[in-house]
Amino acid sequence: MIRRAALPLALLLAGCGLQPMYAGGSSGAVAQGLAAIDVPAIEGKAGWLVRNALTDRLSAAGSSADGPRYRLDVRLDDKLEGLGLLSDDTIARERRTLRARYQLVDLASGEIVLDATAGSDAGIDVVSSEYATIAAEQTALENLARQVADRIVTRLSLQLRAGAEQPQ
Repeated sequence: MIRRAALPLALLLAGCGLQPMYAGGSSGAVAQGLAAIDVPAIEGKAGWLVRNALTDRLSAAGSSADGPRYRLDVRLDDKLEGLGLLSDDTIARERRTLRARYQLVDLASGEIVLDATAGSDAGIDVVSSEYATIAAEQTALENLARQVADRIVTRLSLQLRAGAEQPQ
């Protein structure tokens, strides 16, 4: 029964135009493009976290033998704001927001290949222990940095794939 259903499903997927993002593995156009991106230092603790997450994800594709072809400039906006107030005017909940504006610059021509934004936010419960609240804020920042880096790399991958599909 499952085999009979699998064949029509496979034919439907083949005709829908979906293509693998990382076709060709580490020698594919997207992986090679990601490996050729240099990420300069980003200001602040959030910048350090985002840069580390980006370099981890970009270096997973391998390293470029020719050196960097692109530079990824990132500017961050990290906000922590109180949301819920209790009857004694203490904050019960906070929201941490991390937004990134980034530009992918072609080093050979100086042209901006991609100019985009990415962001994420997290809710934090403020508890009676100040240490626990600070730890929760830091954990939220670490998680947000990884999420923003994931979104940036996904958008870069889509841009590089679209560039690879254009006729030269």
